[in-house]
Amino acid sequence: MTNIPDVDAPDPGSAPAQIHAEAPGDHRGSWIPTRAMIATRFMELRKRRGLMITLIALTIGLPTLFLVIKLLLHAFVPHSYGPAGGFAVFTSLIAGVLYIFGFIAAMTLGATAGCSDLADGMFRQQVVTGRSRVALYLARIPAGLAIIIPMVAVAFTIICAVCVFSAPSSFDFQDTTVPLGLSLHGYQTWAADHPNLIICDFPYNGPCPGNEAEPNTPLPRALAQRQAEQNYPTYAVTYDSPPYGEMIRAGLWLELEVIIAYVFGLWFASLMGQRMVPIILMIVYEIIFRPFLLSTKIQIPHLINLQRPLVIELAVAHFEPAGIGINYGIVNGPAGLQDSSHLVPESTAIAVAVIAAWLVGWTVLGAWRMATRDA
Repeated sequence: MTNIPDVDAPDPGSAPAQIHAEAPGDHRGSWIPTRAMIATRFMELRKRRGLMITLIALTIGLPTLFLVIKLLLHAFVPHSYGPAGGFAVFTSLIAGVLYIFGFIAAMTLGATAGCSDLADGMFRQQVVTGRSRVALYLARIPAGLAIIIPMVAVAFTIICAVCVFSAPSSFDFQDTTVPLGLSLHGYQTWAADHPNLIICDFPYNGPCPGNEAEPNTPLPRALAQRQAEQNYPTYAVTYDSPPYGEMIRAGLWLELEVIIAYVFGLWFASLMGQRMVPIILMIVYEIIFRPFLLSTKIQIPHLINLQRPLVIELAVAHFEPAGIGINYGIVNGPAGLQDSSHLVPESTAIAVAVIAAWLVGWTVLGAWRMATRDA
């Protein structure tokens, strides 16, 4: 009797065939990160105590220490040290401290998130779980931003609170108390009563009329009123507390810079497979090269349309609140404040497009590098 073999039966000596189909409800192959993946990345970063202490010291510690010292000095020696708040202190801390160190902190956190699994030898273990490598990369973006954005927000809140509640209620100049918050008419009236303080001694936007050799020479009331009208923008923004609208715009602008710095640091470290070199290069860029890239003094003739999309800082500076002055000592605005007139001109639409394109481009390149890296 002849036995006919079953063609569908597997060979007893062969290994069972692997089943590649995913079970229902298994989304490990999806490139969209799950909430659990984001939470895991968040916990991995938060458990790095040394890193967290450094970030807190850079973002919250430095401005808080500065303000505490100013508050104590004003409390114990009020005649020698003025109030700790005001618009001048606000702009100095935002542009000179929080903007720079917020960028460095966000970039450092992004570089750590971009290569922490490689440094810890955990990349292979993450890959063998079957999770999408793209999802593993994308999960690091919200995880890191959930750390750095609140840090910068806390530091910014401390600065705003001190600058508002400790702002000067009056300004003593040449042994005369200058009232704050006056309207243009009120300021002109006050100037007519104190003409000696208006020309050259009090800051204003323009040269001294007639180039008087002695600025304290008594002046006619009419001339003092005209001079007061000219320097009113200086008076309005220099010695008063920061306006609420200005603080909101400055806060959103800082968070935008933090997001860009984090995404760039994440991509850069993922591309290079380490964090030390990207951190050093980005610090050098932020402190040395960035101010020159923003200035119109280095406009490239006939290539300005190429300079706009290649320098993302131009797009970020386009949204800079008035009077903040980020470009390190370039003075164009009233009261010796910086404005945007020294920047390469750029429209809002172009600025938004450049920021979006760079963020998407960096994310795609970082995800691609992780997807193609050998495990």
